[in-house]
This record gives sequence, structure tokens and C-alpha cells, in this order.
Amino acid sequence: MNPINHSGEHDVLAAAREDHESVIALTRDLVALPSRGGIDPYEPLINRLSSWLDERGLSAAVLKDKTGATVGLTCEIRGARPGPRWVLNACLDTAPFGDETAWTHPPTSAIIEDGWLHGRGSADSKSGAAIFCHIATRLATITDRLYGSLVLLFDVDEHTGAFGGAKRYFEGPDAPDDVAGVMIGYPGMDKLVVGGRGVHRAKLHVHGVASHSGSSRTTPSAIEKAANLIRVLSAADLPGSASSEFPMAGKLTVTAIEGGQGYSVTPDLCTLNVDIRTTRTFDDEDAARLLKHLVAQVDDAWPGTQPTLIQVDTRWPAFALAEDSRLRTAILDAATTVGVEVEPKIAGPSNIGNYLAGMNIPATAGFGVNYIGLHGTDERIRTNTIPTIQAIYHTAALTLLGT
Repeated sequence: MNPINHSGEHDVLAAAREDHESVIALTRDLVALPSRGGIDPYEPLINRLSSWLDERGLSAAVLKDKTGATVGLTCEIRGARPGPRWVLNACLDTAPFGDETAWTHPPTSAIIEDGWLHGRGSADSKSGAAIFCHIATRLATITDRLYGSLVLLFDVDEHTGAFGGAKRYFEGPDAPDDVAGVMIGYPGMDKLVVGGRGVHRAKLHVHGVASHSGSSRTTPSAIEKAANLIRVLSAADLPGSASSEFPMAGKLTVTAIEGGQGYSVTPDLCTLNVDIRTTRTFDDEDAARLLKHLVAQVDDAWPGTQPTLIQVDTRWPAFALAEDSRLRTAILDAATTVGVEVEPKIAGPSNIGNYLAGMNIPATAGFGVNYIGLHGTDERIRTNTIPTIQAIYHTAALTLLGT
């Protein structure tokens, strides 16, 4: 690797172009190792990445949860001058393959065809991890100029929804208290996600009265009561949930229903999963109040049944970085410097940025290589977009680390 001055965008782009084939090679290595969340063992992937970093003089640490299971990998580049930590984060576990016979190339083939690198995880987010590794190796050559440190954080428990790697790093016994911000390498060049709706998720345990379905005596069916509740929930109005600061409106969705067994029993329990997307003006408390009100409305209409039990499962706040956020401006300014116009956007789906917002840690997400088929058949990335993404994140890191 030739020394790079880092003093201007041309030098950073030159570094990214020099690294291009190496980034592709590492991405292909990672894609070739299956790492479906909750399905495949993660050790082969972790070992490959640890070896890659070690070969370049960078020491990685494997993160394990309380049970001893592998949940992530970290590597820290420490500057010689005092300053906060900045984190580059990407997930290494992936979505399932789905119908493998529908794929043009096998999900772990890592084949490059017509400028596209195919395979599960190529977009989400093994290419992001490979790019971040190369940025770290560049920064490791100029630690005497860096203020603070840059941390690589790769989670292998993200697609399970548990975020075990992130939680181990940010909440573990040796959790740092000086993280200034996190850049999440989800794919897509058209926007930088600077905020997202939060979630308030709950299970509603709806009660009826059990009896023989063939009996002459009719008792309230938990499924019928749940169907009534679904109609009420689906028609719910979430007033004032959007604003000029946070243009995404709130949303309530019934996502699952479970109840009954066989044919001869009138069911006395039916459980609904409810997902409420929250905003800055319709927050977790508002969602809880709305849900309680709607549930009580249906319970009152069904005398003789027990009240519905609301079991809250997940609470993540909505977040939106201020326009003058150092993290936000560093990436947007870096994109402009490299010659790319990137639009900041509030996202509808939640992401790990919401989890971090609950800890008052700023985060960006959803900026990376061009892709097709995220979580779907024939997931693939456009390889010629890799140097641009690397140059932008590299430039942003240099800004944040004070060079």
C-alpha cells in the first residue's frame, strides 16, 4: 500500500481506487461464508476478518454475550492525541437465502458479472465492513495526527433483531463512555439516513370464554373479540404525528395473530402483535396511551370477558440529527467534496440508530454502495460504486478525527 497524503479529495480518492480490488476480494471472501442470522455459525467469518486485520497489523477483539456466544468483532485505531471515539458499524450476519433455486447464482457464490457482485450479504452489509476495514488500515498509518480514536464494530447478531454485538459493545462491562457518534454502513448512495421513526411494539392478549363450539350455550370467542379489536386498531388516527422537523407520520399495524386450536373449542385467548411507528411529536408515551384507550374501548364492548393484557415488547425512540450535527455535516460535506450530492432523509423503518438514540449517541445510517435485491433473491452490489463510498467515509473520518 502506497503512502497517501490525505490532504485533499484527490488523495483520498486515489487511496480508494488503489484499494478497490482488495475491497472486492475481501467482500467476496465474506460473502462466500454463509452467516444467516440465527442459522449459520459465525466463527468462520469472524476468523477470516480477524486474520485479515491481523495481517495488516491491526488487533481485533471478538465480542461474546453472557452465554459465551459470539456476537461481534471490534478493532480500535487509537490516535496519539486526546479525543472521543467514532464508530464505523456494519453487520456481518445476513438475512436467510429464501428459495435458493430462484437465484441466478448461488447465494454464497460471490460471483462478479457485468459489474455486479452477487451474493447474500453483499449489500447488507459485508461490502460496508470491507470498506471500513480498508479505511481503518489507512488511518492506522497516521495515528500521530489523529485526535481520539476510530472503532470498527461488526455485529453478527443484527438480523436476528437482538443486536447482540452492538449491545455488548455499548452496554457491556467495558462499555466506552466517550462515543461521539456512529456511522452505520447500510447500502444505498441516494440518501444519508439522519433519523428514523421509533417503535412501540406490544403483544395484546385478548380474552374470551372457553366452551364447546357445538354447545347450545354461546360464549364470547377470543378470536371474534380480537377481530373487533383489529378493526378498531386499523382505523386508528394518529393526529399530529408529523411535523416540519420530522415529516414522517406515525403508523399502527397489526402484524401477527395467534389463537384457537382444533375445531371443537371456542377459544378463550387470542394474541395480537401490534407495531406502532412513533415520531418526535407522537412518542412512546403517546403510543402507549393510544393503545390503552383503544383496547379499553373494545373491552367495554365485550362484557363478561377479562380485560385485554397489554405486554410491551420493544420501545425505541424516534431520532433525527440536527442540521448542524457534526456527524451529519461531516458525511454530507465529504460527499460534496468527492463530487456526490447526497440527500439527508428521515427513514420510515427503524434501525440501530434508534437503539443508539435511546443512549444519546448520534448515528447515521443507510449510506453505502448501490445495490439490488436487499434481503431478496439475487442480492448484489455495483462494484464501481465502492471507491466513491470509501472516499466519502474516509474523508468524513479524517474530519471527525481532527486531521
